[in-house]
Amino acid sequence: MDDHKEVEAIKELTWVIAFKLDLQLLHLQAEFYDSLGDTGSTLRDCEAALCLDPNHCGAIELYKRIRKLKGYVGSKYDIVVIKDFVLFSLAVLKVMAMEITQFLLAAQSPDANIRTQAEASLRQFQEQNLPLFLLSLSVELANNVKPLESRRLAGIVLKNSLDAKDSVRKEHLVQQWMTIEISIKSQIKDSLLRTLGSSASEARHTSSQVIAKVASIEIPRKQWPELIGSLLNNMTQQDSPAALKQATMETLGYVCEAISHQDLVQDEVNSVLTAVVQGMNLAEHSHEVRLAATKALYNALDFAQTNFDNEMERNYIMKVVCETAISKEADIRQAAFECLVSIASTYYDVLEPYMQTLFQLTSNAVKGDEESVALQAIEFWSSICDEEIELQEYGTGEGGDSGSAHSCFIEKALPYLVPLLLDTMLKQEDQDEDDSIWDISMAGGTCLGLVARTVGDSIVKLVMPFVEGNILKPDWHCREAATYAFGSILEGPSVETLGPLVTNGLDFLLNAMRDENNHVKDTTAWTLSRIFEFLHCPASGFSVISQEKLERIVTVLLDSINDAPNVAEKVCGAIYYLAQGYEDAGTSSSLLTQHFPKIISELLKTAERTDGSDFKLRTSAYETLNEVVRSSNVVETSLIILELLKSILHKLGQTLELQIVSSDDREKQGDLQASLCAVIQVIVQKLGSTDETKPSILQAADPIMFLFLRVFACRSSTVHEEAMLAIGALAHASGPEFEKYMPELYKYLEMGLKNFEEYEVCAITVGVISDICRALEDKVLPYCDGIMNHLVRNLQSAELNRSVKPPIFSCFGDIALAIGEQFSKYIEPTVAMMRSAAEVCAQMDNSDEELMDYGNQLKRSIFEAYSGILQGFKDSKPELMLPHAGHLFQFIELVFREKYRNESVTKAAVAVMGDLADALGPNTKILFKDKAFCIQFLGECLQSEDEHLKETANWTQVMIARVVS
Repeated sequence: MDDHKEVEAIKELTWVIAFKLDLQLLHLQAEFYDSLGDTGSTLRDCEAALCLDPNHCGAIELYKRIRKLKGYVGSKYDIVVIKDFVLFSLAVLKVMAMEITQFLLAAQSPDANIRTQAEASLRQFQEQNLPLFLLSLSVELANNVKPLESRRLAGIVLKNSLDAKDSVRKEHLVQQWMTIEISIKSQIKDSLLRTLGSSASEARHTSSQVIAKVASIEIPRKQWPELIGSLLNNMTQQDSPAALKQATMETLGYVCEAISHQDLVQDEVNSVLTAVVQGMNLAEHSHEVRLAATKALYNALDFAQTNFDNEMERNYIMKVVCETAISKEADIRQAAFECLVSIASTYYDVLEPYMQTLFQLTSNAVKGDEESVALQAIEFWSSICDEEIELQEYGTGEGGDSGSAHSCFIEKALPYLVPLLLDTMLKQEDQDEDDSIWDISMAGGTCLGLVARTVGDSIVKLVMPFVEGNILKPDWHCREAATYAFGSILEGPSVETLGPLVTNGLDFLLNAMRDENNHVKDTTAWTLSRIFEFLHCPASGFSVISQEKLERIVTVLLDSINDAPNVAEKVCGAIYYLAQGYEDAGTSSSLLTQHFPKIISELLKTAERTDGSDFKLRTSAYETLNEVVRSSNVVETSLIILELLKSILHKLGQTLELQIVSSDDREKQGDLQASLCAVIQVIVQKLGSTDETKPSILQAADPIMFLFLRVFACRSSTVHEEAMLAIGALAHASGPEFEKYMPELYKYLEMGLKNFEEYEVCAITVGVISDICRALEDKVLPYCDGIMNHLVRNLQSAELNRSVKPPIFSCFGDIALAIGEQFSKYIEPTVAMMRSAAEVCAQMDNSDEELMDYGNQLKRSIFEAYSGILQGFKDSKPELMLPHAGHLFQFIELVFREKYRNESVTKAAVAVMGDLADALGPNTKILFKDKAFCIQFLGECLQSEDEHLKETANWTQVMIARVVS
């Protein structure tokens, strides 16, 4: 059989077995190539050429080369077998390249049947042979003769096969990639790197993204060490086309974004920065290359700490960025300013020598550049404000560097910066009722607010002349800008400075709610909400609202709530903060009582409005209603609140009768039900908070639960969350009487615990189970076997989002407290889980802020679980916890010795030390005497300014002293 017929014969068999291609064969092929040295590399090239070009004569050429190699191949390889195998492999790849193109095109067909069939074929290919599937996709993406449509989808599928938003799914994809044969991965990566030189810009762009996804997996594991060198080589070769350089810069940017600065050695960082900064060079490169390089620098800045510490290197980088910020192309200028924004927060402490130049650059951009550039120039000053606010409040900058010195850049620039920002506020867009558009006026006002928080009183004298000079002008732009400026400086300056200004201007603002212009009314309502938020706090002894003015304020707000939807939404915000000011205000809360019925009525009417473009107004009305109820004097308003409860229950019942004919109808129903359930939760909490009003909520419990159980049947995750939270509040208020609802409710608790996909529902269900345990105590026992099985299974699951796991540990403690010694049958699996989680905490990377937050939640919940179990066993079986005391001590010491210890974790750790001594008594005497760190830990906590922590530490000290002495 000649070569041609041989290949054809193999082709006929290929489709049958392509999905089952044995990876051992591919391994044998790789092993064979490696045994041939340089010739093996030639064979690889030949194979790649055949994959990319179905008409390539590589099969025959390869056959000839193998024949010539007979004398060099040892007896380990039978030359005929190898020839047949290599031709077979090439034929498989060749046929699959043709077949996958058809699948990818068909998957985009307007015909649903064709599309579904193609998607099923792709899915089957992926499931049966993932390595070959990914290789085929990479070959498709790299092949310039393939249709752009199939290459585009190949890139998308390849990218989605390597990364996902969900952390559990992402980890699964990472593990899948790691198990693929190295030779296959090498071929995929080679295809991706070749695609950077493609003539199709979309293919280059997609390949850049996929390379970064692979890099995010491999580089932290010290794999693909040659990637950075390969990319840099593209930039240094003299004959590299501009398209390749542009794609290379884009890839470097994506790679830097995808990995941590700890993943590259300094030499690699230096090389990347050199290539990127040189790529920004005006003389050498095209517009596209310079833009990609500037964007790459933005992502590489986190890696440049050592370079910014070196004055010469820092000067050069800053020079290039500043020069790029005045390029003739607007998109490059914008990218350069984005770099400056990042530098402002990351390298604040070394900016002093450059600030004069930077002010000039940003000032010119704000005054005369295109809006996209001007917005970034304003953002630079907002970032400086953020950094200085952080330094003032916590003594550390955004980057957490406690060594950063406060350079007072905002204070020094104040006389020039404030007029610049005020000028931007006169450049409003004329859009109608849409405050979601981010324009230069919005950016300027936001920055002015940050400046006010940074410098305090100093800003007032610079802003008030602008306010007074524009507030009465006939041009609405001037009136709106003046109001916006005044509202923007209400946070930061002292009450003593702002109080007289607000008191004098309050009547004017109330009158302005009748302005002829919608924008002015919108901004006025927002400014009133800011006044009530920051300057109305009777509980602390200060409010700009006198009893006499309250009447007029309420009247104006309730009149204006009937205005256009955008104005009404801001008015809801003003009522929200007006009511919030009276929360916990003692007798002052009675001042709002006489207005309570009218406020409730108007908010309910507003929630029913249908003239808004979306449901923001309805949501705002219900959130404000919640705050009004929460802040009311419950004794004086309980009858009105009960009437409100009846109204809300009636509305909730009506939602169950709505005709649902589309997913949009279902979504609207779910959103409304969620809002109504949230109101019920607040009412239950409010009426359940005093002995006088609690009986009224107990009387309403049956109809409430009846409706909630019907609502659960709607199966909307949003409703499920809000209804569950309300049930938790009802359980807390009902106490042991809640037991009668458990037979019906339990199946919905199980559904919540099984809901891994909507993990927020799962987390809230865990919290509600804790509420129920505290309410029912040992009456929850009949349901504990099922609950514990679900909780343990959830902890063991790799699919469940990790954020649910800390609440589960806390829930263990609540269950143990509720059922006491009956928890003994769960103790072994529970403590095993807790020990395992403690080991995870010990090995956690605290350089990752998100991971550190999760670690703190996990530590706190482990301590809470131990506390609950210890107290649950205290009066009956404390000896069950004695074998675990040593490990608990080790975990407490681990937390004590952490450099950056979270305060809530500290409280939980100190509390569990006291619980150990309290529950186990003299049995812990030796342990406490041997652990000197306990004395240090308690001493540190007793010096804390946190009164609750000091109180806990005092109690723990007494418990330990009782044991030791």
